[in-house]
Amino acid sequence: MSEYLMLPLAALPFPNIDPVIVQIGPLAVHWYGVGYIVGILFAWWYAKRLVTNAKLWPDGTVPMKPEDLDDFIVWAAIGVVLGGRTGYVLFYDLPRYIAQPFDILAVWQGGMSFHGGLLGVVLAMTLFSWSRGIRTWSLFDVVAAGVPVGLGLVRVANFINSELWGRPTDVPWAVEFPNGGPFARHPSQLYEALLEGLVLFLVLRFLTHSRLKLKTPRFVGGAFIAGYGLSRIFVEFFREPDQQLGYLLGTSWLTMGMVLSLPMLLAGIWAMATAKPVTQPQPV
Repeated sequence: MSEYLMLPLAALPFPNIDPVIVQIGPLAVHWYGVGYIVGILFAWWYAKRLVTNAKLWPDGTVPMKPEDLDDFIVWAAIGVVLGGRTGYVLFYDLPRYIAQPFDILAVWQGGMSFHGGLLGVVLAMTLFSWSRGIRTWSLFDVVAAGVPVGLGLVRVANFINSELWGRPTDVPWAVEFPNGGPFARHPSQLYEALLEGLVLFLVLRFLTHSRLKLKTPRFVGGAFIAGYGLSRIFVEFFREPDQQLGYLLGTSWLTMGMVLSLPMLLAGIWAMATAKPVTQPQPV
């Protein structure tokens, strides 16, 4: 590790943006929380745009109404928060929360899992679509199409918070994080913001508007989970593993993020490979 000790001399300086946007007394607004809120609102707005564009759907028959999405946003928010927190507790730091169970409620201390949040939203979508008689995969498609924007914003917030940084490196764009030790590190949060956020959003936009894949239920949703899984596995090679877990199975490269993302990649490939276009109008 000695070769890394001199790296901070050539590293890019950390911007030191205050993680708190504004604070009034004990109430504080953080970039991290704003990322979640803006991401959820954008996905809701974008999904409504998709369901009001009849040209994107088979025979112009839209499988849900914009008002359905107005109601679903509450379900989605609950699924994200409960699923994300539960996933973090179970996947990343279970011994700590067994010893200190009340810390599970301390969400302001951080600790959210994308994979848990995804499971929470999938459960919410399934229950909501059944209650409304909506085709579940079509709901998944329209929701997934806008989610990458929120993912990108939250990863930028991770960078601002100086958390989830990357492994030591000597690349020219390495960053010296204030709590990252005496090493210059990959800004892996920004890699994720680029791949899981901007790139994935543009890919899904191409599929919905150029390839008209909303006419093939579960293709867009499959592309989302496969794209996220692939992006996350790739970035995990540059990201420092969680301290309480480290590398898995005695390796120097396998991380929990990879383990959780591989099933997503496989499931997404399956969803795209088996998706079939709707040939006749479906009941709303």
